[in-house]
Amino acid sequence: MAESKSWTKSLFVGVWSVLNFSRKLFFNLIFIIIAVAIIVAATKDSDKVGVTPDSILQVSLTGNLVIEKQEVDPFEEFMQEAFDEQQSDPEILIRDLVFALENAAEDNRIKGIMLNLQGMSSSGLDKLRVVAKAIDTFKESGKPVYAVGDYYSRDQYYIAAHATEVYLNPMGSVLIDGYSRFGLYFKGLLEKLKISTHIFRVGTYKSAVEPFIRDDMSEAAKAANLAWISDYWEQYKHDVAAARGFEVSNFDEKFDRFTERLNTVDGNFSEYALKYGWVDGLKTREDIRDVMKNHVASANNKNGFATTSLKTYLSVINSPLKPSISTQDSIAIVVASGTILDGTQKAGAIGGDSTARLLRKARLDDNVKAVVFRVDSPGGSAFASEVIRQEILNLKEAGKPIVTQMGSYAASGGYWIAASTDYIVASPSTITGSIGVFGLFMTYEESLGHIGVSSDGIGSTELADFSPVRALSEGYNDFFQMGVEHTYGQFISLVANERGLELDRVDEIAQGRVWIGSTALELGLVDELGGLEEAITKAAELAELENYDTHYVKRSLSAKELFWKEFFGQAMVYTAKSAMSNVQSPLVGVIKQVVAEFDSFSQLNDPNGVYIYCLQCEAK
Repeated sequence: MAESKSWTKSLFVGVWSVLNFSRKLFFNLIFIIIAVAIIVAATKDSDKVGVTPDSILQVSLTGNLVIEKQEVDPFEEFMQEAFDEQQSDPEILIRDLVFALENAAEDNRIKGIMLNLQGMSSSGLDKLRVVAKAIDTFKESGKPVYAVGDYYSRDQYYIAAHATEVYLNPMGSVLIDGYSRFGLYFKGLLEKLKISTHIFRVGTYKSAVEPFIRDDMSEAAKAANLAWISDYWEQYKHDVAAARGFEVSNFDEKFDRFTERLNTVDGNFSEYALKYGWVDGLKTREDIRDVMKNHVASANNKNGFATTSLKTYLSVINSPLKPSISTQDSIAIVVASGTILDGTQKAGAIGGDSTARLLRKARLDDNVKAVVFRVDSPGGSAFASEVIRQEILNLKEAGKPIVTQMGSYAASGGYWIAASTDYIVASPSTITGSIGVFGLFMTYEESLGHIGVSSDGIGSTELADFSPVRALSEGYNDFFQMGVEHTYGQFISLVANERGLELDRVDEIAQGRVWIGSTALELGLVDELGGLEEAITKAAELAELENYDTHYVKRSLSAKELFWKEFFGQAMVYTAKSAMSNVQSPLVGVIKQVVAEFDSFSQLNDPNGVYIYCLQCEAK
């Protein structure tokens, strides 16, 4: 017996020693990495990062165009830089890009721009228009803009079309494939897993829950989606045709015509792009270098000519000094981007409490005379949406006008939080409306029963038996449906009151149906078509301001967050790349898509389980 106890004690002591050693080793390694990074940064050659004189500004865009970046943990960002790894979902902040282009137009050190768009992901038309406008403005300086690429996808080409010259690799291609809305449907999977899905909704066109109750898209959803996608596509074609100076009829929308025209160049995709005006020249990498050397000098770098990267340029023109506190009247810009969730959320999502705090911060700032509310959201929690709207009412009561500027979409909850603002500006391509409500949750009584697990017991009331491991009672079915219908009634009443429309008319254009911005203007859901500039101008007009500045309202960091942000921000790391590489596979892509579809619902956290959310509000 004593030997057994002694052996057990020795085992636990040994395990603890191993764990303790591993813990110390891990933290010591982290400390050494940080210390070496700081020493290397401090002792590195004192070459200052700066703008190369007489150079081409190399604008290489990787990731999604966004109006607000997702908040990244400073340590995670530090480690990504340390091992020269890309973020899993890189993002391009539009206002940074526009700021760089505006400065470059007046900067004598910059002789032109080279656009490399190969890494740019798909984006909303409203965001593409902002970047394209900035490029057009840059060209007014007389400096050239060159788009270079091995291939161009639909959204990449929209930006490239605004360049002075568009070049394509002789082995490359241009594929403008239009827009679509295809989703994944999980009814069959849920049945195989014996998961009971409980759906409560109001709205003929409220299709957000269809993936869980159908194996295909309903005819009503197809009709509604086709209507706005067709308008979206028409806007894209007219914009690109105008930028390139050809007719809209140049777009190939049918396979017969596409293959017929492709046959005229023996199936050569690059020659097809050149013959029909999509590009201005077929250039190899060496050809590109020769073109650039006509504008700037040769250089001993990987490009072969004098360049300044966008990242370097931004680091130079964005002063590290904190701006002094302005006493001038100002218009505050509050961003609400992402899914609307209950509580406090990090940047990249809209938290009911956290976004309301930003609006409150603007309300309590005596220098702020008006607010522009940038909404880019498909909606989410009904409860969180109302928390935000209540703070908007507080702003108006304080005498500060608030103007909504809608981004790629402001639908369902995104429209709820916009409806009570003084004025709504939408892009012609904004996807909005989707005024409908649903409730969704799952129970697992049949799944558990299939593996021999059951649930039983008693409760003091009939209401006490609600559980995800038990079948939903008829009483709860009625209870949830009544709640959803009540919220829908609130929604259409809110829209009717704030937009000056008859309730029956709102119900007619609601029903969960999605509208594009240009149609929403005709229906009275928005007041003007435009972008941020128009929204700021309107806010100034409502506040009767002539001289004012603008600033973005951001969450105040705690002392701890500030310390780590500064600490890791200063730690520059020069180490070898990670030996791990990203796995690229069509199957992996499909799996990621399935997980993402489920994740979009699993993150929803309304305390009442009631949602105003538009799943179909994205063109792909």
